[in-house]
Amino acid sequence: MSRSIWRLVLATLLVGGAVSFASEDDDPITGSIVWVVELDGAIGPASADYFTRALARADDEGVNLLVLRLDTPGGLDKSMRDMIKAILASRVPVATYVAPNGSRAASAGTYIMYASHIAAMAPATNIGSSTPVSIGGDGSPLPFPTAPDPLGGPEEGGGDSEQEEAGAEEESDAPAAQPSGTAMDRKVVNDAVSYIKGLAELRGRNVEWAEATVRDAANLTAQEALESNVIDIVADDLTDLLEAIDGRTVNAGGMDVVVRTSDAEVEFIEPDWRYELLGVITDPNVAVFLLMIGFYGLIFEFYSPGVGFGAVVGVICLLLGAFALQMLPINYAGLALIVVGLGLLTMEAFTPSFGVFGVGGVIAFVVGAIMLMDTDLPAYQISKPVIAALAALSVALVVFVLGAAVRARRARAASGKESMVGGRAEVVEDFQGKGRVRAFGEVWQAEADVDQVFEKGTRVTIAAFDGLTAVVEKPQAKKD
Repeated sequence: MSRSIWRLVLATLLVGGAVSFASEDDDPITGSIVWVVELDGAIGPASADYFTRALARADDEGVNLLVLRLDTPGGLDKSMRDMIKAILASRVPVATYVAPNGSRAASAGTYIMYASHIAAMAPATNIGSSTPVSIGGDGSPLPFPTAPDPLGGPEEGGGDSEQEEAGAEEESDAPAAQPSGTAMDRKVVNDAVSYIKGLAELRGRNVEWAEATVRDAANLTAQEALESNVIDIVADDLTDLLEAIDGRTVNAGGMDVVVRTSDAEVEFIEPDWRYELLGVITDPNVAVFLLMIGFYGLIFEFYSPGVGFGAVVGVICLLLGAFALQMLPINYAGLALIVVGLGLLTMEAFTPSFGVFGVGGVIAFVVGAIMLMDTDLPAYQISKPVIAALAALSVALVVFVLGAAVRARRARAASGKESMVGGRAEVVEDFQGKGRVRAFGEVWQAEADVDQVFEKGTRVTIAAFDGLTAVVEKPQAKKD
């Protein structure tokens, strides 16, 4: 009987172990997770921080793939490079997908596409125009040699082969043409070319077109990009993309990783409060406005101490504004002019110069605000109406301070013996020439014209003070 029981227990354990082993072996990719992060708009400090934090968290939580759904006109160089560094160091594969239809990956977006492990685009999207805008900010073409056509077509202005051979001898004797543009122009463009070519070589994508999009602002549609080996996939939607990349092997974090997206759980990552806050305060218009509120808050607190509200609001706004500016590409000469302008306005508030400090402060502030942003990206320029509004606010402050100063100078003294001039006094005892009067509850020595006689109890007017002696006179009779 005991042997039968032991055989039954042994058979149960063997069957259970076999079932468990089979279940683990038959479903090796159960639990695949795909995160989707959306970036719509200019690449800046807020979007870079949002993406890099999401990618780091995806690595911590064992996510199999992060899809960056992108639609951008470009962005700041530092923010773009922060995102690319995060992608290159990530152990989680990143698939950048330009979508939905009508979107674009321009300028900084092109670099991010080249850095991604998988590059995909939806139909009716485009990629390119990657010239640094700080060089061609006025809209004029870049003064650099045209790169060879990456698609193998004839170069612009090229002639036939016979004409080229005929002119070859003449060209050999002519000095080589030197690239135009300043040395700084060439440095910036060549740096950008080398950067994107390095990304292209790393991912095995079209190197020639990468150079052309920087030097000549070349553009491609989604289908052209696919045919030119600029991207890997053209996908109609996210589902189509995940089906197309399932089973691909990519190198992420120095290791070959097989992308498993079949029947994966897709999770859309929503922006958090940090992204929203950074997105607001890193707007140059908001940053300058915060600085102004901060300075005026402190001025209000120093002008009427004891309230506390101005100091609290001023310090908070100044810190937020300073934090935003240190994340943005700023011209320090412009920032210095803004600080000088606000300092002059502060001096006008405390030591009125009847407009000298105030006007100078307004001029310095306006010029500094125009010069502040060290980039030609439209999304990171200070709006002219905002500058005009802040300048008008500063002018209003100066006018208010000047008016208060003029009124204070014209107003009667509110304390001391000067405030008693014009007031009434009562004669304490009869006198002629010198005597005593009672004024405002005190007895004062008094003097008057020797021709006038003052009797005790008579009401007199204080005309002036000579030291501690009140000069009095009889009240003038009222005219009918």
